[in-house]
Amino acid sequence: MMPGDPAQDLMDKMQGVPLESLEAIRAAFGVDSTDPLLVQYGKYLLNLLKGDLGISISRFPTPVWRVLQVAVPWTVGLMGTATIISFFLGTIIGIGVAWKRNTKLASFTVGLFIFVRSFPYFWLGLLLIYFLAFRLPIFPLGNAYTPQLQRGTMEFFLSVLKHAILPALTIVISSMGAWILTMRNNMINVLAEDYITVAEAKGLPLSRIKTLYAAKNAILPSITGFAMSLGFVVGGGLLTEMVFAYPGVGLMLYQAVQSKDYPLMQAIFLFISVAVLVANFIADIAILILDPRVRDGGK
Repeated sequence: MMPGDPAQDLMDKMQGVPLESLEAIRAAFGVDSTDPLLVQYGKYLLNLLKGDLGISISRFPTPVWRVLQVAVPWTVGLMGTATIISFFLGTIIGIGVAWKRNTKLASFTVGLFIFVRSFPYFWLGLLLIYFLAFRLPIFPLGNAYTPQLQRGTMEFFLSVLKHAILPALTIVISSMGAWILTMRNNMINVLAEDYITVAEAKGLPLSRIKTLYAAKNAILPSITGFAMSLGFVVGGGLLTEMVFAYPGVGLMLYQAVQSKDYPLMQAIFLFISVAVLVANFIADIAILILDPRVRDGGK
């Protein structure tokens, strides 16, 4: 519905190109269709069933699936690893601060991470770049690897790892507070249940009550949120990847919007939607395995 198209955009950037070339460029980009919007959508769905995601406009004439093939591994490797680390650390710390909720250390930990949680991703990323890459050149300023290195070598792997530390640290620090707070609140609610009191009265070891009785039940609501986070991993951390110039799906989506690359945008949104649906399905299966009440139909 927005005015203009990629062909017009290209014409505006170029000088000395005759106006007659506009229709030829539109035909090459595949944006000259006179079909109604509903018919175009039907054709898109038909092509989708054939596995055809279209041709990338900004990287013409490369197919969209090949463009995504380059970016998705970077995003899944960075965002997936950082999300898993953040969830596990946040869950473990959340269990600890809930179990020792009356101590000053627990109160300080929760307050600290709630404060850190309010930091925007891009601001924290810029802060880490300034202190750990610019003032103290410990880590690279951006990108995902050193271009001069040959792929597949140990030097290349170490370069990838070194380039990923700062963006991963940004994601872990910014998101860990939410997992801590969620797990802490869930644990406190579970610890108030009658079966916890019965377990304590029976003289069961506190470590067993903490892990098998309280934590096992308190983690169930967090699993759904974790699955949602893993689903959105495919979309990448847009701001984080922009700040670190990380060649993932988030940065690619930003570039696609800038260049009006509609086929690439459609493919990215499709992959995000499918990933979230699959992640939710896996979460339902996990809850079914962990929660006997679900397996027994609530009896």
